[in-house]
Amino acid sequence: MHRGSTGIALEPHPDRLLPSDPTERSIARRLYESVRDLPLISPHGHVDPALLARDTPFGDPAELLVTPDHYVTRLLHAHGVPLRDLGLRDEDGHTAAPREVWRAFCSHWRFFLGTASRQWLEAELHDVLGVTVHPSAATADALFDEISERLAKPGFRPRELYESFNIAVLATTDDPADDLRHHRALADDPSWRGRVVPTFRPDRYLDATNPGWPAALERLAEASGIDTGSYRGTIAALEQRREFFRRHGATTTDHSAPDARMEFLPEAQASRLFDAVRAGNAAPGEARLLSRHLLGEMARMSSEDGMVLALHTGVERNHHEPTFARYGADTGHDIPLHAEFTQALKPMLRRFGTHPAFQTVLFTLDETVFSRELAPLAGFYPTVYLGAPWWFLDAPRAMRRFRDAVTETAGFHRTAGFIDDTRSFCSIPARHDTARRVDAAHLASLVAEHVLSEDDAHEVLHDLNDRQPRKAFRL
Repeated sequence: MHRGSTGIALEPHPDRLLPSDPTERSIARRLYESVRDLPLISPHGHVDPALLARDTPFGDPAELLVTPDHYVTRLLHAHGVPLRDLGLRDEDGHTAAPREVWRAFCSHWRFFLGTASRQWLEAELHDVLGVTVHPSAATADALFDEISERLAKPGFRPRELYESFNIAVLATTDDPADDLRHHRALADDPSWRGRVVPTFRPDRYLDATNPGWPAALERLAEASGIDTGSYRGTIAALEQRREFFRRHGATTTDHSAPDARMEFLPEAQASRLFDAVRAGNAAPGEARLLSRHLLGEMARMSSEDGMVLALHTGVERNHHEPTFARYGADTGHDIPLHAEFTQALKPMLRRFGTHPAFQTVLFTLDETVFSRELAPLAGFYPTVYLGAPWWFLDAPRAMRRFRDAVTETAGFHRTAGFIDDTRSFCSIPARHDTARRVDAAHLASLVAEHVLSEDDAHEVLHDLNDRQPRKAFRL
């Protein structure tokens, strides 16, 4: 890195994240080069399908890189930048102008040092947008103008970027009541050659502890045409919407539950609970019991329709109530919790652990369970795959700890590859590149230790970037 006349040069090192040991680095380079240009498979993320259906050009760098990325906004908030100054709209609809958002981001650039976000942002800026100087207070306005001008040129519309990123398949995350019009528009467009599939995300319809649950069921009724005033009607509506999603290419249902526990109650008991909770007459704990049963019903449905059940657990949503009240959900203040899987999943796995049609991918934010619980579960049950380190753990060293923790028990082929889990479209290739470098480094260490051959390492690395995500998510 050197300082030029316009600022400090932005020059991501070609060997970033590869081993420092010369022997291992040489092996890792060869491994990485063999997969660096493979198509990207993104089985779980939060890109809005309207972005590609409408193909509207990005307006400015703040809209592209800052506001949609809660990894970015949460850390800047920790350094005293109000979320409104980062492009988020408060309850009154107020927000900062894009140039002001970008200035706030650039002037706090140094605070990203050492973070995974810094790796992704440097790759986005340099590799995607052609930026050659680091953001700073001094360079903010010039970079804003440079990037804005570039975004208006051919090659930078969303569909063009999708193609340049070499994305093979992109899964979005969608509400069961969504009409999937944007997915249909893409499928019906003869000029579109990509593959974008929806994912069924029914959390709001399963969480009977949420005060908004009755209103959510009304929305489900409107979308399905089935009365959700009863337990049986709600189950029928969920089944109907799953089938609608399947017809539009969905292969996965995605669930973010407080914990992994499921219940399987007799229908009569579930129906009584449903009526009591909906009427506001339930005893303490009954709403949680019903929610766990409804999640269990999702597992039962997966065993019948073959949709993969992806389970993300172990997070306290909306930890800061004042921020939630002002800005809403998914604004950077969700915090990891302790997780437990061995006992929690036993009722589900007793029923479906060896079921030929059932399949689940397990994610957690508690890395202490990787070797103690998740690897042994995936090392026995043919229906269980281990999801990639997710969210707070999708950082290079955490990814490496995941491989160290699970491989000796479960191997590489009981894992599900990599997920980018992002709302920030241009971070997709950067995040996949990070994972490829980390896995190349891990495999190089095993080759250097003569645990496996370099040919084996090449095959594994290709599997982790193609075969495993396709198999685990049935893509």
